[in-house]
Amino acid sequence: MALAITLVMMVAEVIGGLLSNSLALLSDAGHMLTDALALGLSFFAMKFATMPATERKTFGFYRLEILAALANGTVLLLMSLFIMYQAYGRLLAPQPVEGTLMLGIAGLGLLVNVAGALFLMKFREANLNIRGAFLHIIGDALSSVGVIIGGIIILYTGWYLIDPILSIVIAVAIIIGAGALVIESVGILLESVPSHINLVVVAEAISGIKGVREAYHIHVWTITSGVYALSAHVLIDDQPVSVSREVLDEIRSLLSRKFKILHSTIQLECEKCDMGQACSLPVQAGKNRAGTS
Repeated sequence: MALAITLVMMVAEVIGGLLSNSLALLSDAGHMLTDALALGLSFFAMKFATMPATERKTFGFYRLEILAALANGTVLLLMSLFIMYQAYGRLLAPQPVEGTLMLGIAGLGLLVNVAGALFLMKFREANLNIRGAFLHIIGDALSSVGVIIGGIIILYTGWYLIDPILSIVIAVAIIIGAGALVIESVGILLESVPSHINLVVVAEAISGIKGVREAYHIHVWTITSGVYALSAHVLIDDQPVSVSREVLDEIRSLLSRKFKILHSTIQLECEKCDMGQACSLPVQAGKNRAGTS
């Protein structure tokens, strides 16, 4: 639904921008084109993400969502820079703009953007890809508000410079949101620790379980939005395998309950691993020690 109404409004804004000679309106139409691409990319990425894992793609296709979000953010940044370049030319040589048509099309665009945002709002926090699409729609809504303000000023004052000035303001607002999206996407692709997780706290929590002496070489990363994975070495007391299984189950329950980590690979050991840099990460904790090294 969001994709369909965005495509219809994009065509209307292209026509209105050409007829009114409004750069702000044409910029908004260009932004809507990126929105349509972003929404289409998001839709197909989410469809592919449901495909089962294979022998070569052992985590399935979840990362397509992150790649789509990165592409969306990058396109937004490039489009914003292009808008600013065009606006600079208009600042040097202001051009007349048809304020009435500009105002009418922008008002319609705002209504369309609000409708699209309502379709995506409730899912934006659960999925990074939908969040990217939602940011596109919000950026368009801000653009429409700016164009409406510009149309009113042009109608009552004839000050045509407001058109490129608003275009620059809109572009800056889009860059801020798109930049955050790109940074988060890159962080996931670099397998950074999720923002809500502290490795020291994770190590201390695992080490607090009965039978566990120390947790170290801990790695935590995001597979896709809301899906977190962990690998760790856990030093335990020398005990029967049946008891070790109980310790393992308790660790996994703790990770799921406290840190929302549902996928974990844990190596249980009675002697500390001596592989050195092969699997090391400078975070470890034990019953008598916690911190970084």
